[in-house]
Amino acid sequence: MNSRESKIAPLSPKELNVHHFGNEWKMNIADFHHLFHINKIEDVIPKIKFPLQPHRKTVNDFLFLIEGHSIRSKGLHEYKFGENTFFFLPAYQISTHEYVSANAKGYFCHFDEEIFSKLFTKTQLSEEFNFWQFSGEPLVEVSKEMQTPILNILERLLYEYETNKSLNPNLITAYLLTLFTEISIFQKEQVNLPKNAALRVTEKYKNLLSQHIYKTNKVADYASMLAITPDHLNKCVKSTVGRTSQELLADMIILEAKVLLKQTNLSISEIAFRFSETNPSDFTRFFKGKTGISPKEFRRIVIS
Repeated sequence: MNSRESKIAPLSPKELNVHHFGNEWKMNIADFHHLFHINKIEDVIPKIKFPLQPHRKTVNDFLFLIEGHSIRSKGLHEYKFGENTFFFLPAYQISTHEYVSANAKGYFCHFDEEIFSKLFTKTQLSEEFNFWQFSGEPLVEVSKEMQTPILNILERLLYEYETNKSLNPNLITAYLLTLFTEISIFQKEQVNLPKNAALRVTEKYKNLLSQHIYKTNKVADYASMLAITPDHLNKCVKSTVGRTSQELLADMIILEAKVLLKQTNLSISEIAFRFSETNPSDFTRFFKGKTGISPKEFRRIVIS
């Protein structure tokens, strides 16, 4: 694998604690935090410095809002959501978290899929549940009638986390699978809503950018993957998001570059080479033109 195809080292749960809260405050976390964690949103939101910079992590996570609203991204997709809504993020998917309202209440949970292998050797979450797929729809809104049984499961998970000194993977896994099965009923109803052709093309394009930006930065290559012409791709993107396909590609490069600047010690020149064979100074001008600051300045701000 050459350097342009190298992947960003994802954050571990321990590193996430620093990413979310800095060095000024640490959560009271269980020993098995790296495998499973759950907390009430209202207990930690005041301590988090939003917006959280783009990052990848080794664990799956989900957020459920009972009250309030939030803005979070998955790849190039930004989602604004409110009460009675889940947001799911599979491991290794790039994400940012822009905002959570001060009145937010709900639950945040992360877990390593390793805990499922101890009880269900053949269970693949991404195969069983669309919302755990890399390119799946992350939002699922549940009815108020179903909120009580869902909250019961979340409260049981929280109780197990806070009262047991060691992880019971069988019990945690059983609760999680029950929760995901309940939620999947609502997603099946939502994913069947019709989408126009241009929107479907645009969503597929964004997902391809997330997966292949280190291999190619040419719009024509992505159009070929979609079996359409570059012109048709551009028209679809323009009609749905009001921007060109080239601008979305540039957004993906900036997003990935921010993660590299935050999560690695790669030099600016090495990062530039991840995306093109051009002079690093060209990449610096490109980055500053899109963000208003140089890569060096960005790294200093997010690490300080």
